[in-house]
Amino acid sequence: MAEEKNKTKKEEKKAAEAPKIEEKKEEKKIESPKLKRTEAVINSHSLPISTKKAIAVCRFIKNKKINEAINDLKQVIVQKKVVPMKGEIPHRKGKGIMSGRYPKKTAENFIKLLNSLSANANANEIEDPVIVEAVANIAQRPFGKYGIRKKRTHVRLVAKNKESPSNKKVKEDKIKHGRKENY
Repeated sequence: MAEEKNKTKKEEKKAAEAPKIEEKKEEKKIESPKLKRTEAVINSHSLPISTKKAIAVCRFIKNKKINEAINDLKQVIVQKKVVPMKGEIPHRKGKGIMSGRYPKKTAENFIKLLNSLSANANANEIEDPVIVEAVANIAQRPFGKYGIRKKRTHVRLVAKNKESPSNKKVKEDKIKHGRKENY
């Protein structure tokens, strides 16, 4: 009987302490305002693609919507659309394109990157993302079999929300009138 009374007293004390602990936990939870990000970024290191072709593809997809760029690169893979390139490259049939190629491997890698960029834009709640920055740089090139250097490229893609024409005019007017502000 004495043991049962002790148990009930202990249970009552625990029951009395439990709401206090829960109240303390609730007090600690402070909701901080979530910062809204204005851009989505993808940094990819040491992709096994040609830097020259990656630069051409970056120029090809810049200032396009992400879905538009993915569709264009799928057209490149099936050789329906040409990626314009500079240098001594053969001419291609099409609308006013002087010279170009169909970089299949590069296009496949860029489609993966663009899908990740699209997912980042959705996570950052960017409604209408446009590729603002597309940069390809030379990476460290490891030695392969028989001492041949392999191809490696770093790629950085940045997407921002598409600005309305009225916002652009306001910014241009401020810059013309000598008011410098960070944009």
